[in-house]
Amino acid sequence: MTGELAEAVVDLAAIAGNVERIAGATTAAVMAVVKADGFGHGAVPVARAALAGGATWLGVTSAAEALQLRSAGLTAPVLSWLHGPGTDFAALAAAEVDVSVAAPELLDAVAAAARGTGRTAQVHLKIDTGMSRHGATAEGWPELVAWARKYEREGVLAVRGLWSHLATADSSPYGVTAQTAAFAEAVAYARDAGLDPELLHLANSAAAFTAPHTHFDLVRAGIAVYGVEPVPGRAFGLRPALTLRTQVIMAKRVPAGTGVSYQHTHVTTRPTTLALIPLGFADGIPRGVDGRAQVLLGGRRLPIIGRVAMDQCVVDAGDLDVRIGDPVTVLGPGDSGEPTATDWATWADTNPHEILTGIGTRVPRRHESKGTFTADVRVEGALPFPHHGRKR
Repeated sequence: MTGELAEAVVDLAAIAGNVERIAGATTAAVMAVVKADGFGHGAVPVARAALAGGATWLGVTSAAEALQLRSAGLTAPVLSWLHGPGTDFAALAAAEVDVSVAAPELLDAVAAAARGTGRTAQVHLKIDTGMSRHGATAEGWPELVAWARKYEREGVLAVRGLWSHLATADSSPYGVTAQTAAFAEAVAYARDAGLDPELLHLANSAAAFTAPHTHFDLVRAGIAVYGVEPVPGRAFGLRPALTLRTQVIMAKRVPAGTGVSYQHTHVTTRPTTLALIPLGFADGIPRGVDGRAQVLLGGRRLPIIGRVAMDQCVVDAGDLDVRIGDPVTVLGPGDSGEPTATDWATWADTNPHEILTGIGTRVPRRHESKGTFTADVRVEGALPFPHHGRKR
């Protein structure tokens, strides 16, 4: 570390290699999802690494995230998919950012903005096929399609894509089958109504490796880009890209019966050494993991004890000879025995996404490339699958 109490080191070679592996599992194009500041890894450096690894699209949630990519000089196609009536669709159109639309009211706003800029807005219509979250319902789909077709004829927008989001790709093939059927039905309706989308996309990270019939023209990869295996119990050769490091800032020997941290939720049962590290729940250490979570210190996994505070937490180092300044690895790829983001997710009863995106902004990110990560051309069991939409 360079004078900081903690840092998150992001291996961009791992990002590129993970994308290469995803691309090897499909004949569709790959969108690297870099929302939430690249899942906490840094959106712009991650986007560049993902494009170098073979992604041809970038995906974000908000207009601000999309415009950040454009401001950084990234010219690859970008899709932004979560908007309200106050979104500056004119700025997105001017920056040539594709937008997702799921309601006629927002389609009206996109069309009005396009008229104001003199540009044809590129939109992706979203259908809810079973997530029950964003997306037009089956009942609302005909109206959305009709308005989109009207605006296409007027020349103010073009429907570039149709899409949906899978709810159970990491757990239930039956749910995937049902959603794929619903998506195909929505696509057929849109085409019968006169739309001719260039891109159909449904698959997420889990489906990229397990459900080739969902790939269509574009696979949207999120957590897999960052090296977290997307299907519990299965491994596809991905490499975690982020390592969270810190150091011991206080070490003290205490007797048995010593209460530790707020409310003394932990009391020592033997003489032990307590090592203090300067990371707390403001930095992404979940508050309720005392007694379960571990860090790597002195070549050993040691437990966090006592209530995690906003800025710090305590490690039970036992009889280890601990000194101020000793390095601590909180999470990483696991190469040296350190916990992974998946381990932390288990301890916190959440998913790795929350662990990675929860690493606070006061933890500086440092980007490096640890050699060359070479992925297999195609993962085991993957076969070429025909595109279901228009060929690129």
